Formats: sequence, C-alpha cells, structure tokens
Amino acid sequence: MILRLARALLLVLAVSSSALLLVQLAPGDAFSGFNIDPAVAQAERARFGFDRPLFEQYFTWLAKTARFELGESSRFHRPVTGLLRERTGNSLLLGCAALLIAIGIGIPAGVLTGSHPRRWWSVAVRATALVLVATPPLATALVLLLIAATTGWFPTGGMGSGDRMSIGDVLVYVPLPALALGLPIAASLERMQSTAIRDALFEPCVRAARARGVSTGRAVWVHAWRLSLAPIVGVLGVVVGSVLSGSFVVEIVMSWPGLGELMYQALIARDTYLAAGCAAAGALFLAAAVVCADIALVIVDPRTLDQR
Repeated sequence: MILRLARALLLVLAVSSSALLLVQLAPGDAFSGFNIDPAVAQAERARFGFDRPLFEQYFTWLAKTARFELGESSRFHRPVTGLLRERTGNSLLLGCAALLIAIGIGIPAGVLTGSHPRRWWSVAVRATALVLVATPPLATALVLLLIAATTGWFPTGGMGSGDRMSIGDVLVYVPLPALALGLPIAASLERMQSTAIRDALFEPCVRAARARGVSTGRAVWVHAWRLSLAPIVGVLGVVVGSVLSGSFVVEIVMSWPGLGELMYQALIARDTYLAAGCAAAGALFLAAAVVCADIALVIVDPRTLDQR
C-alpha cells in the first residue's frame, strides 16, 4: 500500500509538472499581446519569475509546491489555491452525480442483460450501450443540450463561475451535465457487468446453489453478483479517469463552473501556475480514486492482495 501511495504522489507530480512545462514551452506567454504596454509586460514577467531560465522557474515552483503554495494566477491575480478551492467542490459534485448515474444505471442493466441475454429488451439495452460507448462526451452533451432546449426541462445555460449553489440550484443545474458524463460510463459498466455476470453464473458455487433450490433471482443478485464484483471494482479507477477526462469537455460546453472550465481558461490565457494547479488537482482525484479502488478490490476479493 505504501508503494501505491508513492506511485500516486509521483502521478500528481508528473501531471502537474508536465502541464507547467508544456505551457511554458509554448510560444508567447500570459503577457504577450498588442494591447499590453511592453514595460508593463516586462515588469509582470519579472514579478511572476517568467524572465528566469526555465529550469530555475520549475525548481522554484517545485519548492513552493512542497509548501502547498501553488503560486498566483496571472489571469485572475489571485492565489491558485483559492481558485482551486472555489471550483473543486463543483467538480466533485458533478463527478459524484455522474458516478451515481453510471453505477445506478450500468450495474443493474448489466446484471439483467447478462442473466437474460436472449430477451428482446436485453438486445435493445446492449445496442443502446454500444451507441453510447462509441459516442464522445462532446456529442452526448450537445444532444442533451438540444433536448433540453426543445423540451425546456432543464436550463441550457450553466451557472456563473462565482455562484454559490443551493439545493434548488443543484436539482436544476446538475442533472444535464451529470447525464452527459454518466451515460457513456453507464454503458461501459453495463458491458463489463454483463460479461462478468455471465461468467459468474457458470461458477460451481452458483450451480450448486441452484441445485439446492435457490431461486433464479437470488442466485443472480446475491451469489453471482458477488462473484462478479471483482472485475467491476478493479476498473473503478479507470472509471473515475473517464469522469475527469469527460468533464473537461462537458464543463466547457455546458458552462459548468468546475476545474475543467478553469483549466480551459488557464490554457487560453497561458496562465502557467493555474494550469499546473488544475492538472495537479485532477491528478490528485485520479490517484485517490485508484488507491480507493485498490482497497475496495482487496475487500471484495482478498486474494488480490497477494498479487500486489
């Protein structure tokens, strides 16, 4: 477990460092432009340390990061930690809602299609899942926006970046982006769960339970489902990674004030420290999810502890 935590920290360091260096290596900087006085631009570069050699900038940033000082945003002229604190809660809310939708739809659908593969509704569910898996998050978000604009069920405009959400705001603004994120992941989970439950139904213990007179529903939802949990739990880290990668597009398209939209603003403005901070926050969520998935996998199947 200590090794896993060390790898997680290395992942956060590698992702944030890559974001910092890539933004710095791109042509121009945050203070380039026709409307900026050259003297003011030079003074700002000196204040942020952008006039120093790249390796010196990197190690200075690394030393500050070790003290949890992520620098100042050149776009917002505020500490990066404060901006991340404001947006992290929104991204966590959206991600948790999307995961609830994905798990709540994908797992039961996979159990049903895996245990009754020849029913007409199983064929329909599998076909829908294949379409959703093949559809990128951008297309899903645009289709949902079109439906929302046509029906008027949900607002098509997102919340402002500085708004504080009440429970009513959550119920109004969260469902649309959460569906855009969660439906493709639900389709992937349905495919994995369907395969896992089919394999589990042929396990000797499940066949023995059926021979003892256990009902089909109990054999499927209790015995077989428990056996099928291990491969599903094993990919939870990847699922969270899908949420993070998809949220970048969904937050921009649906104007959701989260880390994805903040990262986009940072890249457009060439805001080096803010881009590195957003990348570090995303990598931290991913690393934490992978570690939690490993712990859950050991709980579900203790035999995996010997393999790690």
